Amino acid sequence: MITAIGRIVTAVDASAAKLGLRVGIKLAQAQALVPGLLVHDADPAGDAAELQRLAAECLRYAPLTAADPPDGLWIDVTGSAHLHGGETWLLRDLLHRFRDQGWTAHAAVADTPAVAHAVARFGGGGVVPPDADVMAKLPIEALRLPPDVLADLRLMGFERVGALAAAARAPLVRRFGTIVASRLDQAAGRLFEPIVPVVPPALIQARLGFVEPLLTAEAFRCVIARLLDMVCGDLERAGLGARRLDLLFERLDGSMQAIRIGLARPGRDAGHLGRMLNERLEQIDPGLGVEAMRLVVANADALGFVQTASSLVAEPTPDLAPLLDRLTNRLGEAKVYRVAAVQSDVPERSVRRVPALSRLNGGWPADLPRPVRLLHPPQPVEAMALLPDHPPVAFTWRRVRHRVRHADGPERIAGEWWKRDREWASVRDYFRVEDEDGRRFWLFRRGNGSDPDSGDMRWFLHGVF
Repeated sequence: MITAIGRIVTAVDASAAKLGLRVGIKLAQAQALVPGLLVHDADPAGDAAELQRLAAECLRYAPLTAADPPDGLWIDVTGSAHLHGGETWLLRDLLHRFRDQGWTAHAAVADTPAVAHAVARFGGGGVVPPDADVMAKLPIEALRLPPDVLADLRLMGFERVGALAAAARAPLVRRFGTIVASRLDQAAGRLFEPIVPVVPPALIQARLGFVEPLLTAEAFRCVIARLLDMVCGDLERAGLGARRLDLLFERLDGSMQAIRIGLARPGRDAGHLGRMLNERLEQIDPGLGVEAMRLVVANADALGFVQTASSLVAEPTPDLAPLLDRLTNRLGEAKVYRVAAVQSDVPERSVRRVPALSRLNGGWPADLPRPVRLLHPPQPVEAMALLPDHPPVAFTWRRVRHRVRHADGPERIAGEWWKRDREWASVRDYFRVEDEDGRRFWLFRRGNGSDPDSGDMRWFLHGVF
């Protein structure tokens, strides 16, 4: 299947590409090469509208997104990639969501928009390491030059970006103007390339412009307080609470910088939101000055009433949401969680990570205490103990010898043979031990001492109380 406008092919799917069809050839030529070819009329207006919709959808990843017609998207993930587990995980999630919607997409993350654009289309995609010279081996089409300029450059013998970058600039400027030099400077990071972000009109937002550009963090804090008063008022009237806020800084040079914060649950406490935004101001470079600031509620949910105190409860449960919000925005969502119990006899499989504010149903049995910290994988130690069921007298871990003063055990844990065939005979004997300095450890011996298939009788440290 192909898409054509007039008599020119504007897009081809994977099947058509395998048959030798490509963008730019004449429709009659394509139909002659592939009889019975399925052709659709191009819809530039519809494509542009869909591209804008996708750009707005990508606001879930970063506060600065924009359409790059005819078939691209810009996403400035500076300062927000850690909220999604890093750049690699962000790309995986992005591509997975596009595949679920039926789109075929290629994506790349790089230090400059020009390199990201080139690697996504000509370099296979992925995360480009900082300072990596990936443009040199790419074809000159990766520079987004007009077709007539590309044709002339090829006549001059230029095939790769590296050869073009090494050529003298003056003759190129005299022949083609500044377009070639500008594209090369953008790829090298010497020339800034602004991105005009998309802001869906339906979102709650507030914007303040300034007569004189702002440069100081103190001035930004004052503006943040005013913007929050405006936005929180709109949220209260709508019965909503913010889940994600984007603060955009419009600089004098036409560029934008942004701060994104997220909340564990909907909220509209201006004081709490202001503290989180102010903590991120150190990421902002005002340049020559900031001429306007915009606060956008990128995601909001219904905000219900919560009883915060009661005379019937002597010690109300503390609200951990503000603390979790600050930790999540500083460390990333993947690093703030709580541990829930899972039905499993093997200790390392008996826990799972859940969101920090999740309600836990049940826990570990009180008569089988477990360490706060499990080591993964268990670390080997040298231990002295009498067989078959005596605890260790002493053990050496990381070249430090620990003499055992108190011990409790053994607690025998067998492998889950009904889940994994290899564990039908494995056995661990666990001991809770305390050394002479009062430190408590969770040790186990692999094997029961009588059956060779149960283990090799080595000792391991699995946890610290």
